[in-house]
Amino acid sequence: MIMGNSTARAAENLVPHTPEFTLPPLPYAYDALEPHIDKMTMEIHHTKHHQAYVTNLNKALSETTLHADSLEEILSKVSGLSPAIRNNGGGHWNHSFFWKLMKPNGGGAPAGKVAEAINQAFGSFADFQKQFNEAAMKRFGSGWAWLLVNGDGKLQIASTPNQDNPLMDVSDTKGKPVLGIDVWEHAYYLKYQNKRADYVGAWWNLINWDQVAANLG
Repeated sequence: MIMGNSTARAAENLVPHTPEFTLPPLPYAYDALEPHIDKMTMEIHHTKHHQAYVTNLNKALSETTLHADSLEEILSKVSGLSPAIRNNGGGHWNHSFFWKLMKPNGGGAPAGKVAEAINQAFGSFADFQKQFNEAAMKRFGSGWAWLLVNGDGKLQIASTPNQDNPLMDVSDTKGKPVLGIDVWEHAYYLKYQNKRADYVGAWWNLINWDQVAANLG
């Protein structure tokens, strides 16, 4: 069967479960994002935190009949599943998505269809960046800030607590994530201590706009 381009892209973004979820490799070295995110933070974040989500998700799923479901399918009905699946499934999906959003020598302003969509939705890249930063900064405790395509097909900014994301049926704001930032302290504490604003500001120097464009579809 030949899939259309949009279907093929959607399939490529699925996190496979055959038969267990595994930790995806980073698309760059642990020190590749320095000086904005340091090597030790990346290594711990990936091999300890993300790995723990994968391990605990597989353990939680071993007690269910969901083994043939994609992670996206699981998250879409997470309201009826255990907190362990919600938290660890979200943690695995969010981090798998997050790593690909960054690259060495990234950042700057987007171009092409991403720039057009942002300008249409927010007026300008500067206004978008300001609103996105506010969402990241105002998320109390741990969580994520997102740029997503909502049910009306429009770009929207939102934030979620803990490891929730807009794919979940429990999310206040639902849609397809396009861009996201992890604002758990373990994402930045070694380098930035409690200075979340400094971390968020530095993160803009790493964004892989090609990946954002692919996510936008």
